[in-house]
Amino acid sequence: MGKQEKIGREARGGLLVIGTAAFLVPFMGSALNLALPEIGEAFSMKAVTLTWVSTIYLISTAVLQVPLARVADMVGRKKIFCLGVLLFSGCTFSCGLASSTGALLVARFLAGAGSAMMFGTSTAILTSLFPPGRRGWALGVNVAVVYAALAAGPFLGGMLTHYLGWKALFFSSAGVGLVVLPLARRFLRGEWVEARGARFDWGGSLLYGAGLAGVIYGFSRLSSAFGAVCFALGMLLLFLFIAHERRHASPVLDTRLVSGNRVFRVSLLAALVNYSATSGIAFMLSIYLQLVRGLDARHAGLILISQACVQSLFSLASGRLSDRWDAARLATLGMAIGVVGIGGLAFVGEETPLPVVVGLLVVLGAGFGIFSSPNTNVIMSSVAPREYGQASAITGTARLAGQATSMGIAGMAISLYAGESRLSPALVPAFMESARVTFLIFLVLCLAGVYASSARRGSLSKGGAGKDVRVAEKPGERVGIAGARGADVDAPSPGVEA
Repeated sequence: MGKQEKIGREARGGLLVIGTAAFLVPFMGSALNLALPEIGEAFSMKAVTLTWVSTIYLISTAVLQVPLARVADMVGRKKIFCLGVLLFSGCTFSCGLASSTGALLVARFLAGAGSAMMFGTSTAILTSLFPPGRRGWALGVNVAVVYAALAAGPFLGGMLTHYLGWKALFFSSAGVGLVVLPLARRFLRGEWVEARGARFDWGGSLLYGAGLAGVIYGFSRLSSAFGAVCFALGMLLLFLFIAHERRHASPVLDTRLVSGNRVFRVSLLAALVNYSATSGIAFMLSIYLQLVRGLDARHAGLILISQACVQSLFSLASGRLSDRWDAARLATLGMAIGVVGIGGLAFVGEETPLPVVVGLLVVLGAGFGIFSSPNTNVIMSSVAPREYGQASAITGTARLAGQATSMGIAGMAISLYAGESRLSPALVPAFMESARVTFLIFLVLCLAGVYASSARRGSLSKGGAGKDVRVAEKPGERVGIAGARGADVDAPSPGVEA
């Protein structure tokens, strides 16, 4: 690769800001898993209702991420990013003040809107700040921060829940948000505006939001007639959305970004499948360790931390390697390792030694850590700079849709075997059956993900983009071809204004 390109102060400062923000959401999510049993008791929630504390947040973020990324392209990514941090922090603080199940779920939904603003812009900002030869390293650091937050979540979340109660989780996450805002004002000195003056596509946004919400909600309730109707209606609305976007002069989502770029499309599918197969694991294991094995939140957190610690270490290494080696092959290797870990979890029983559970979590951590950074590098290096915003939002939506799908699978399995009853020791056999079915479904999905990841034919070069990757531009503009090291295509640089 030769000499590595130097990184300026602006890029390093931007990485600090984005990395600190990237800590917020995964910390909250992983810590919340440990507090769910206590939250369920505080609000007398049924087991299925309890899954919605996580799922409603994921739906909100997934539904709003693409439309808000389009708004960010029109008014500035930095503005929307900072507004998202503020909204997420305020609503997360409100979660700690909630006095009913309804109030808690509403606050979680609004916090998801703030998260959509943050993560619909963060990867685009980071990709704009770093040159192709250092992009994999930067993405690897960002992913490592995410996994460090996942590692800190179970440990700190377990401690906070054990000593201070579940409300402390929300208050502490809101406090981290207050740190991000002054950092953003100090280090993000420019503004990224790609579509100033463009008309916002309200019709497409409504079709997209309603369709995606219907699909995710319907899937989580697919065992009922109402859930099946919601799922079918959601799919119909998404088809109408695609037809609408192809005709619209200023679409909220340029569908050619997916249909005209095979590497982007397949890499996106790999990410969607990966998160669908993995995100519900922590939720199921948290209940397993506390309900089945009798551990308190503190000790359950110490076990779950092993996966995130390993993920953090491997994502740093794989991000740097993806600047030098074939990023697609690294991603495929990571997902294949994940198959081994999920397969082992499917055979975990009530008497399985805890060191075996920890070992399986270590294997999962290695696999997911190897997959994430290279796959994101492939995605972002396969598009033009002017498309970073949409690529970032679509990737984030795939991640969150996968997470919601994963939680939906877990929720359906629990509903099928445990019904609408509250979790209690009497439900241990039913929960174990639901866990086994959940992990087997995750195993099948992960095997499908290995196939999708390996289907990126052609030589994907260092940095993630191959020479055969063509990036669709608007009519009348040149079509660029990604260079040998994932270099940016022949397209205008991102609009940066002082």
